[in-house]
Amino acid sequence: MEYKMVKTLKYIEETLGIKPMVIPIAKSYLDSLPMYIEETFKLYATDLFNTEIILAELKNEDELSIQQTEKQVNQIKNLLHQKVVVVLENVQAYNRKRLIEKGINFIIPGKQLYMPDLLIDLRESFVHPKTKQKNETLLPSAQFLLIYHIIHRSPQWKLEGLPFKEIAQKLGYTPMAITNAIDNLKYHELVDVEGEKEKCIHFRHERHELWNIAQEQNLLGNPVIKTVYVDEKPRDLFLLYSNASALPQYTDLNPSRQKYYAIEKTVFYGLQKRNALINPNDNEGRYALEVWKYNPLTLADELPNDMPVVDPLSLYLSMKESEDERIEIALDQILEKFTW
Repeated sequence: MEYKMVKTLKYIEETLGIKPMVIPIAKSYLDSLPMYIEETFKLYATDLFNTEIILAELKNEDELSIQQTEKQVNQIKNLLHQKVVVVLENVQAYNRKRLIEKGINFIIPGKQLYMPDLLIDLRESFVHPKTKQKNETLLPSAQFLLIYHIIHRSPQWKLEGLPFKEIAQKLGYTPMAITNAIDNLKYHELVDVEGEKEKCIHFRHERHELWNIAQEQNLLGNPVIKTVYVDEKPRDLFLLYSNASALPQYTDLNPSRQKYYAIEKTVFYGLQKRNALINPNDNEGRYALEVWKYNPLTLADELPNDMPVVDPLSLYLSMKESEDERIEIALDQILEKFTW
């Protein structure tokens, strides 16, 4: 079971005082749904207060569209004849409001459980949205944009002044994902949006100030979802060194025996689905694959490194919880070198 669903079940238990069991929706039921629904959601069956419920966990929150979500939820409801609750993680206040306006059941673990179908509306005690969101991390796509801007100093890699569509093409995101990312950055007062028909962004502060503000407000999260160990490196894939395998490129630290590589989540789940990973497990293997929330290759594309390594700031964020004194010193070296 994915980490988000574990958090969801814990939140339901804490708020409603019940401990529901969940199981993935059977394939026979999935076959009756349009393919794009299976691509958009992970579907689980559960029971709340003697009512059969489908928990629809949105796979990619960067792509959240309230209109599409409403349409897809209604399709699931009509085809499977059960109530549907959408499971989300990072949702802006205005999108929460729109979900409520549409009467869509949803859960945001730790924040809100809204199920009008079951006459339930529980949320955290009210704090002004701006104050509350200062304690929330950025969307992965928004963090990606911010880090890209901070580390790419050359004019040809500039994001400011580019229309949203061009930013999307340049960085390998959909226009909707870039719009959501920029809305997220704007909400946290890190960018201004300029222009009428063709909108573009302007960062509010110098690069080192942007980094410091984001750090002080705890907006930056670990890009690594999980680490999976394998006995063989995936074939025909160009992967960047990460973790202790990347640190020597940026610092005085010696390389580790364990080989670490970063892999973007959709690439990893594609390999997993095709059974292309050799002995994947959570404990040990010749190679450690760090599954990233965003594409490490795009961020590191233009960095003048001698070795294929992940970008320095994502590397810092992936290791900053380490209690190893040598790593702490190495991470300080990264910040001194790359945030100014």
